[in-house]
Amino acid sequence: MKKVLLSLIVLGLSSFAYAAEKIAEGQVVRLDGSTISFAKLTDRIDQLVKAANVQGLTVAVFNDGLPVYSKAFGFADLPNKRPLKTTTEMYGASLSKAVFAALVMKLVGQGVIDLDKPLQSYLQEPLWKKQSDGDIEWHEDLSDLREAPRYRKITARMCLSHTTGLPNWRWFEPDHKLRIHFEPGERYSYSGEGMVLLQIVLEKLTGKSVEQLMRENIFTPYGMAMSSYTWQPRFERDYAMGHDTDGSTFPRDKDNAARAPSTLETTTEDYVRFMSAVLDGGGISEAARKEMFSPQIRIRSKTQFGPGAGEITDRYDDIQLSYGLGWGLFHTQYGWAAFKEGHHDEGFQNYSIVYPERGMGVLLMSNSNNAESIFGYLLSATIAEKEFPNDWGGYIPLDKGKLSE
Repeated sequence: MKKVLLSLIVLGLSSFAYAAEKIAEGQVVRLDGSTISFAKLTDRIDQLVKAANVQGLTVAVFNDGLPVYSKAFGFADLPNKRPLKTTTEMYGASLSKAVFAALVMKLVGQGVIDLDKPLQSYLQEPLWKKQSDGDIEWHEDLSDLREAPRYRKITARMCLSHTTGLPNWRWFEPDHKLRIHFEPGERYSYSGEGMVLLQIVLEKLTGKSVEQLMRENIFTPYGMAMSSYTWQPRFERDYAMGHDTDGSTFPRDKDNAARAPSTLETTTEDYVRFMSAVLDGGGISEAARKEMFSPQIRIRSKTQFGPGAGEITDRYDDIQLSYGLGWGLFHTQYGWAAFKEGHHDEGFQNYSIVYPERGMGVLLMSNSNNAESIFGYLLSATIAEKEFPNDWGGYIPLDKGKLSE
């Protein structure tokens, strides 16, 4: 808990005082008004981690927009018995998208870009045209869009709300080519490529890389000294290995080019700072923050990924499952909840959820392919959140028979 207190200094003295008070009380307040002591919560998490064979997990809980509980469980590297810490470097995967959305909303406030102006209109040359005589990264190759003129309708809002019509990644297409599957803005379909498109336009507009834009607008202002969209030498001191279900480790990927939707390297402490800033406004105007957490498009798909992503259903109408700008949304008896997952098949499974109107939230970061099986139980234990549609997210809960109450 000392580390949590120290990390809160960047949030200001009043925030520090509030967090200190909550930590002194030794309990978390949950959505339904009940409380759970730190000791009991730790015991419950320990039980879940062992039951599901989760090699490593960190859990942070927010009350009134501030972290009051933060703890690491298990190992950063199980074979070498290296313990996981809240300061250990973790692969954020698609948690990257929420951070990128915050950057974009700041740039909207600065007048750099408009949410509803077609991206192509910012550039003189067609987006699909190669802009450099040198080598480019694969994600910068937009040449396939020459045969997809509907790309000219795509806006920043569509990119952040996953309504561009672009695939998640071109590698999932049979021929590995970019194409637009429906009229931009028409419906929801998760797309990393859509956010890459926005990244490329912002880099051209500003003359700065996404890494530089993040450092100037997010990482430095929020005190995220151990975060980057590319691997940094300072991460070598303590980083997490991804674990498969049997506890074996995957080689750590350290050569990714910076991609706004997917390559964030961070720590639990840094991402806690990000979530605290988002809950508090974090230099984003109140109007922009409201826009970010407001439904942009209703989600009608049976599942987020896989075959069910193409099936239409009314199963989630009761919770108004939707997408905002960079965050998924659903409505509960406690108000709107905003969530963002981060999944990588090579052993990293993350989940974040905030209730902006209540200042409550949870951050789960894991370096284990077993972790998602207990995410529902962890949300219930921490803040009594029980309404997230696990089946839509593709989470298969651990058999309750393996748990003891």
